[in-house]
Parts: sequence; C-alpha cells; structure tokens
Amino acid sequence: MRIPTGIEGFDELVQGGLLVERVYLVSGPPGSGKTTFGVQFLAHGAATGEVGLYVTLLESPQNIVDDMSNYAMNVPTLIKMQKLLFADLGPRMEYGYMDELHDVITPEYEIGRSSAEGDAPSPAMVFKEIASYVSEYNVKRLVIDSVSAIRFTTNDSSLEEKEMSRFIRNLKKLGCTTILLSELTDPDSYTTEQFASHGVIFLHNFLYEKTMTRALQIIKMRGTKHDCNMRGIKFTEKGLNVVDFLDG
Repeated sequence: MRIPTGIEGFDELVQGGLLVERVYLVSGPPGSGKTTFGVQFLAHGAATGEVGLYVTLLESPQNIVDDMSNYAMNVPTLIKMQKLLFADLGPRMEYGYMDELHDVITPEYEIGRSSAEGDAPSPAMVFKEIASYVSEYNVKRLVIDSVSAIRFTTNDSSLEEKEMSRFIRNLKKLGCTTILLSELTDPDSYTTEQFASHGVIFLHNFLYEKTMTRALQIIKMRGTKHDCNMRGIKFTEKGLNVVDFLDG
C-alpha cells in the first residue's frame, strides 16, 4: 500500500507515493526545504485523518509552527483537531535554566514530557518518547528533525553505526511511515542512516546557470521504480512543488 506525500509533483516520481510503515531519509543543506517537506507530508496525512507527529531535536516547535503557518496547510487548525502534533525532545535553549520539562505543542500548547537541561538526546530516549506518542495518539505519520542531532554514547564509529542501525530498525516496528531529516554536507559521503533507510531523498541548494536553485533527487527507494534525475523545486503557497528536470 502506498500513501501520497502531499508534495506536488513528487508522488509521480515514486509510483504514486511512499510505501507505508517504512523509514525514509530526507537530507539537505540549510534552506533546502527539509522542514517544509516534513510538515507538508504530515499535514497532508492529517487532512485525511492520519495523525502526524513532528519531533524536533533542534528548533523550537513554536517557531516551526509559526513558519509553517505561512503556507496554506491549515497547520493551526490541524493542531487544534489533534491530527498534527509537535514534540520537542531537544535540550533546553536557555543558559543556566534548570527545568526537567521541555515543550510539547499539543492542541492547547501545553508543556509535557521530560528532559535534562543541555543534554543532547540519546537514541534510546528519543525512541522511548516517540513510541509513547505513537501509542497514545495512534500516530501514522512521523517526522524526526533531525537525526543529525541525536547524541551517541560512543566515540567508536563502528559502534555508532550499529547504534544508528538499531535505532532505525526499532522505528520500523512502530507502524508509522517515518521521514528522518538530516543535514547534508557532502553528497559523496555515505552515512549509516542512508544505508538503513528504505528510501533516500536529497534536497539541493546550489548555483545553477548563475541562479541559486533548489532541487530534489531521489537516490534510493526500495521496492519502487523511481526517477533518479535532478528535479527543480519551488516554494509555493501550498509548500514544496517539484517542477522540472535539470540538465547536467
């Protein structure tokens, strides 16, 4: 079974949508559209009754909500309907402020859950919190922003790879269709999450024919015939729109 992403022009590139209950990776540099891609995916599902959860490990949930409310995605309304949830699992932002609570945007913008000041989240903690939300709210679509911010407990790269693989394997058992967001600094450098995910999508932001251009490229999509070419993307009032083919 496939589900539409809500990204205009994207589903046609992947046989009509994403396979359900799989984990996909969306990587890109700052400003390439990762957050918009994630929220657009969740909002589209929420509009059809599928509860979506956006987990942020870096940015304030309120800032994301404010930014995404500029699009015609009905984000505030979906939040009030409890179809779109935002959870903050990152460290506290204030210096010297000791509080075991961190922010979770619910329909009432209440505060909940727990986290220690200044601590980057561990894979086990992130998974435990996410699993709790999935069970409580019957979450069907999940976005984690970003997997790059998860703290690993070892300096051994081989053990770190195993820990990341274990984290993704456990996500696959949640019964959600999951999108992991991550920073992309070197397109030629492959990471553990790229190998472990069912699909990998790169978002690019570069100078093309003397014009700054944003583009999307599907690198990997298991079980799916997909387009591999660089496709231009634009930001519209509805969010991201995959528009055309880029030569070269």
